[in-house]
Amino acid sequence: MSSLTLGAVLRRAALAGLFAGVAAALVALLVVEPQIDKALVIEETRSGAGAHEEPVFGRATQVFGGMLAAVAVAVCLALVVGVVFARVRHRLPATTDFGRSALLALIGFTTVVLLPALKYPPNPPGVGDPDTVTERTVQYLTLIAAAVAVTWLAFLVHDRLAARPWPPAHRAALAVSVAAVGYIALLMTWPASPDSVPSDIPAALLWDFRLASLGELATLWTVLGLGFGLLLTPRTVAAPAPA
Repeated sequence: MSSLTLGAVLRRAALAGLFAGVAAALVALLVVEPQIDKALVIEETRSGAGAHEEPVFGRATQVFGGMLAAVAVAVCLALVVGVVFARVRHRLPATTDFGRSALLALIGFTTVVLLPALKYPPNPPGVGDPDTVTERTVQYLTLIAAAVAVTWLAFLVHDRLAARPWPPAHRAALAVSVAAVGYIALLMTWPASPDSVPSDIPAALLWDFRLASLGELATLWTVLGLGFGLLLTPRTVAAPAPA
């Protein structure tokens, strides 16, 4: 990594993001979209055949556009991860760039995806009042910002303890504890979603959609972290010194 420029790191991150976006798009097509189709049937039944308004884009166009959006978002996200990696590489407690990349992806998934999903789980079409979109968006984004702040605080605690004669395992345990306590506090104090689930949305559909959506994002972050780490790993290994 020391021999790589920021541009080289970003190129590798963008390539990993492309792979991650394609993988996430495939998961969306095969796992998420069937759940959306089921929810759309319920929404159409609720609104009535005569009152149903035809969408501007057909369903096939929406699916294709969603897959392209997944790839574009993954590449943009990967560039952000590449910049963050270049800045905090020396602070990530791992011995290889592969391990550091995987750890950074795990932290990113926990902070940006898992924590908000626990507080504000995604809902299929037909769930959510359009009048509360702004309120829900503000709640979601501010929770992510607060989670990032808690994660950064955990890193600061780890760095401060590094200057003291603490064993690495003890430093890592305390930093993880700080993050866990902070995350739990956010989940308990952040306001609840203003929307409720309509009674005609089956619980099984709701659960399957949320699980599928989480699986799509987990695929994105997993492929991004592992792919970025592999691209940062040298292709050749130094030959052992002669005995």
